[in-house]
Amino acid sequence: MGQKEDYIVRATAANSQIRAFAISSRELVEQARQYHNTSPVMTAALGRLLSGAAMMGIMMKGEDDLLTIQVKGEGPAKGITVTADSQGNVKGYPQVPDVMLPPNAKGKLDVGGAVGRGILSVIKDIGLKEPYVGQVALQTSEIAEDLTYYFAISEQVPSAVGLGVLMNRDNTVRQAGGFIIQLMPSAEDSLIDILESKMASLSSVTDMLEQGDMPEQLLERLLGEFGLEILETVPAHYRCDCSRERVARAVASIGEKDLQELAAGQEPIEITCQFCNKRYLFTPEDLQELLETGRSRS
Repeated sequence: MGQKEDYIVRATAANSQIRAFAISSRELVEQARQYHNTSPVMTAALGRLLSGAAMMGIMMKGEDDLLTIQVKGEGPAKGITVTADSQGNVKGYPQVPDVMLPPNAKGKLDVGGAVGRGILSVIKDIGLKEPYVGQVALQTSEIAEDLTYYFAISEQVPSAVGLGVLMNRDNTVRQAGGFIIQLMPSAEDSLIDILESKMASLSSVTDMLEQGDMPEQLLERLLGEFGLEILETVPAHYRCDCSRERVARAVASIGEKDLQELAAGQEPIEITCQFCNKRYLFTPEDLQELLETGRSRS
């Protein structure tokens, strides 16, 4: 399937009473699947969260702003963490990548069953002294509805969120994408009613993607009659920014006593990046060097 790179569109409609985002994310969700070797239901769960986070990331203004979404549940998946920046880059990892569950009552991948009841947390690091943290109870644990609820409760923004991941028979990602539509404080009440009935009549995100819709067409279907205006297009990528230096800093931060013990051992230690599973090896000599560097700094 030849498909151009993933991207996000940012748009406005109804004389700026509505702001909207849509993403095509097949490549980045497939990349995540390969990194984490996820089962189909976990590919869908992680993929929906990555797609939502990428769109929420570009809502942030600052170049260094970071957004982290954590889902913690009582289901077999236990938890999922994703992080996005304000430039369309996103990364994430599932706590339990290989959850297998039968389809739900609608014959779909049972993301809600995998996650179970729990909490959704959104942490925004936007250059303030303390990061902003918003927490809500998971409503359906299917991710899109939970983000809709988060926007309504934590940010007081009436929103509609649609997210979808469709798998091929060989368990690779066939389609992935979604949208976030938000009503601005100036929005008229009548607009809310029209939008709600429109949302109710829509087919699923994966159906629309299967029909060949790109982000622009997704928004056109939803908001075409409101004078949709596409403001910008941002490429979206799964990008892990781990490096040996970063991992070394993390190792050095465990404290002198623990580091001494590790350095005194005969065996090298191996550290795996949670986001991309890249492995970093540190020999006892490397650890000794970290110890000495730390001492000379303090």
